Amino acid sequence: MLTDMQCRNAKKRDKAYKLADERGLYLYVTTTGFRSWRFKYRMPLGDKLIEKRLIFGPYPDVPLEGARAQRDEARRMLREGLDPAVERQRRAKAAAKSASNTFELIARDWHKLRSTTLATRYAKQILDRFEADVFPPIGKRPIGEISAGDVLEVIRAIEARGSLEMAHKVRTHISDVFVHAIACGLAKDDPAHVIRKALQPTQDRLWPARTKLKDAREVLEVTEARPRTYWGTRFASRLLALTAARPGIVRLAEKSEFEDLDGKAPIWRVPAEKMKLTRERKNDATFEFVMPLSYQAVELVKLAIATSASKTLLFPSIRHLHRPISDSTLSKLYRDAGFTGLHVPHGWRASFSTIMNELAAADERETDRAIIDMMLAHVQEGVEAAYNRAAYLPRRREIAQRWADLLVEGMPPPAELLLRR
Repeated sequence: MLTDMQCRNAKKRDKAYKLADERGLYLYVTTTGFRSWRFKYRMPLGDKLIEKRLIFGPYPDVPLEGARAQRDEARRMLREGLDPAVERQRRAKAAAKSASNTFELIARDWHKLRSTTLATRYAKQILDRFEADVFPPIGKRPIGEISAGDVLEVIRAIEARGSLEMAHKVRTHISDVFVHAIACGLAKDDPAHVIRKALQPTQDRLWPARTKLKDAREVLEVTEARPRTYWGTRFASRLLALTAARPGIVRLAEKSEFEDLDGKAPIWRVPAEKMKLTRERKNDATFEFVMPLSYQAVELVKLAIATSASKTLLFPSIRHLHRPISDSTLSKLYRDAGFTGLHVPHGWRASFSTIMNELAAADERETDRAIIDMMLAHVQEGVEAAYNRAAYLPRRREIAQRWADLLVEGMPPPAELLLRR
């Protein structure tokens, strides 16, 4: 058997030579003095035995004991009828494949497939979450090597900044990627599923809202009195309050969506594609939403249509007529007016629901509760839901008118808001 001293003292000669260890292992020394470990073995080929060699690596990078360990592993393969050279190639290919199957590559592949069933905006949000919080720490790693601890570390970083709801969403996205990888034979388990109970619990999100009529009226009075406010911002805020619609629907409102403004049954017909629905339902006209309008809302919409310089938009951007006001316009208005933590644009829905439900209870009109919920465009299942929306339209119109009467009684008409500077 060789000693490490013999290996260190092996110098170059005029011809390459071998220093034998035992059981097929030897140190091969070239004419340049380069030393490498090699293993000689025989494999059957038909009725013959052929001699083969396997290189374990250079000395001293691979020390004597390391070479012997590799030899012993090769001999174990031989006893099992495996060719060590072939096994090495197989493992090298598997390692290369694993290295190429990084979490980021597989996540992007999953996202590409998933995006076909999602709304464009939501699909972009998911990718943004991956790029901001997931790809930097684990994106370049082979997906099969990522542990539950690795995923938990990613989620803990999100929790650390107080984004508990986002942490749960990102864990779900990561889990979906692992399920996709398992189906494709690229991973064996889902570590993101394992950690789900280790996450900090979330609390139901409550939008700041004024839920007393006097306080809700104050929000309009104060915001509408602010100087140097764009007319479209004032009008959008009041329409939002009058209809209790989602802010995004008001922001993107188009002139063509309003019907029968000079008739007895004016409505706002919101296309399904603008509603908070799945991608499938967004493409289904059955899920469009029809809102009956109070006369105060009609007055405001008619003046907005006449004032807007955009061909289509009810509330165009002050700088770009082909774009609507931004999604932060109303939020900024409320913050600047001093309502931070007290009321946000989305809060009008809670204001309407709370105040009108209290009135329904006082009037002993229990059926109004379901109608009020329907007026907030909460999604209901089946054909019956669409039927109910139409069947209860007269009562919905009465509730909308009563809400408007309570909310803007004594306030300046839209024409006066338009003149304010």
